[in-house]
Amino acid sequence: MSTLSIEVQLSSLPDNPGVYQFFDADGKMLYAGKAKNLKKRVSSYFTRKQEYGKTRVMVKKIKTIKHVVVPTESDALLLENNLIKKHQPRYNVLLRDDKSYPWICIKDERFPRVFMTRRLIKDGSEYFGPYTSVKTIKTILDLIRSIYPLRTCNYDLSEEKIAAGKYKVCLEYHLGNCKGPCEGLQTAEEYEGQIDDIRAIIKGNFSSSLSNLKKQMKMLAAEMKYEKAQRIKEKIEVLENYQAKSLIVNPKISDVDVFSIVSDETHAYINFLQISHGLVVRSHTMEIKKKLDETDEELLQLGIIEIRQRFGSDSKELYLPFAVPVEEGLRVTVPKLGDKRKLVDLSTRNAKFYRQERFKQIKITDPDRHAKRIMAQMKADLRLSEEPRHIECFDNSNIQGSDPVAACVVFRNGKPSKKEYRHFNIKTVSGPNDFASMEEVVHRRYKRMLNENEPLPQLIVIDGGKGQLSSALKSLERLGLRGKIAIIGIAKRLEEIYFPDDPIPLYLDKKSETLKIIQQLRNEAHRFGITFHRNKRSKKAIDSELESIEGIGEKTAQQLLKEFKSVKRIKEASIDHLAKSVGMAKAKKIYESFH
Repeated sequence: MSTLSIEVQLSSLPDNPGVYQFFDADGKMLYAGKAKNLKKRVSSYFTRKQEYGKTRVMVKKIKTIKHVVVPTESDALLLENNLIKKHQPRYNVLLRDDKSYPWICIKDERFPRVFMTRRLIKDGSEYFGPYTSVKTIKTILDLIRSIYPLRTCNYDLSEEKIAAGKYKVCLEYHLGNCKGPCEGLQTAEEYEGQIDDIRAIIKGNFSSSLSNLKKQMKMLAAEMKYEKAQRIKEKIEVLENYQAKSLIVNPKISDVDVFSIVSDETHAYINFLQISHGLVVRSHTMEIKKKLDETDEELLQLGIIEIRQRFGSDSKELYLPFAVPVEEGLRVTVPKLGDKRKLVDLSTRNAKFYRQERFKQIKITDPDRHAKRIMAQMKADLRLSEEPRHIECFDNSNIQGSDPVAACVVFRNGKPSKKEYRHFNIKTVSGPNDFASMEEVVHRRYKRMLNENEPLPQLIVIDGGKGQLSSALKSLERLGLRGKIAIIGIAKRLEEIYFPDDPIPLYLDKKSETLKIIQQLRNEAHRFGITFHRNKRSKKAIDSELESIEGIGEKTAQQLLKEFKSVKRIKEASIDHLAKSVGMAKAKKIYESFH
């Protein structure tokens, strides 16, 4: 590996398009990338401050830069893809080949068999696929077998062996599933005609099969072979029904690949639809783990090349949500309206659905990754300087101005930490003053945490709009914490998110996971505060009911409640039972009061 300084290596880079490779001190490839201009692109890693942490770490490790000049940008795309798959550099997105996809095979033999396989053998046979769903293959094969009688045996049906009478028809013949080519009861020409129609069906073209079947039906009807004509008619109906269910858009849209991308802070999901004669003949979604804060454009570009190579697509037109550079010879369409736009929207829905399914799986199988993804998303959505692993939310509760209380709930890694919940009796505020109450509880909470050297949260959520947020900020200011802890307010009516010193609220997508976490915090704080408030009012009402009895004070009331647990039990107790707790004189007064 080169021992030249980075400056010297950069100075020798050309201004041509090509692929660059970064290596560490041990000669291990760290990253491979493409560029329209090698010199400008590679130099940018070293001349500007990298905002993304992993990029900064990678740049520090680079000791050697290699490059390959190529004639065009599309050549650079292909070379970059091949280098990533071959070397799997640490800082490139992960691209893995999956060799276990199923295929439909039309065997290279006389009277070809048609079956599903996961093994590709280079023996001249035709393979269609790969398919991402075994169910799809079985549906297609069931359709084909319901229309065309095909052999399933693996005999060598050469002309000589058939002429010699080596084979006898099996049960499949008697069931009507095979026409008996093994005994010469079906010609090779007729069988090959069926195979031609089957090829067209697999490719999504039903017109040839329907045309041939309709000709057969008319011919049989003309010959007054009505039962056979009826069976052909039933096959036509099966094929037309399948076609109607499969048809997505205009049948004139054919040999087109549709791609879309949905991404979050850590992963991207690229969906691929292959369209033939208006039908979706293949759908696949690829998950890509981000490494260096790659853009959707970069990831979609890489995904298009990888998926087309993986599935052997030779379509010459692509429908995309936005334009990206692609291989030469491909036509890119970014549709805005009509059937083409419907296909891009369908692809996007597939990517979103796959993403949601992965979230559900990850939540169960990999909770750490789920938490990391949620935290990264919240950091980006709320413009935070660090992930909000520890969040606290405050809410005030007072009903008709009585017994004002407040609640603080704590979330860690996006989940409630109920043992850390706290409630507060408002001490310094008289009457229903939400702003002053919020200022008091925030000050009390963080003054205590500072005194006890407890770690502070990364985010504080205030249930309320600008007024409550301003009150909480005053407390942070007095404690010297303003600017050290991120704080936001959430207003109930339209779910506006308010930031300090910013009069314009943020409106998050209603389906956003960040908004859902904030709403869950707010609702949990409200529930916890209301429960405490009700308990306090209930206890106050009970105490006042007992204390209203002449000669019974607060101390006696508390003693009775401790002993009997409820006013109901006190009412039901006998004088003797009451006397054991508070003496006969008071027991008589209590008993007579309730009876």
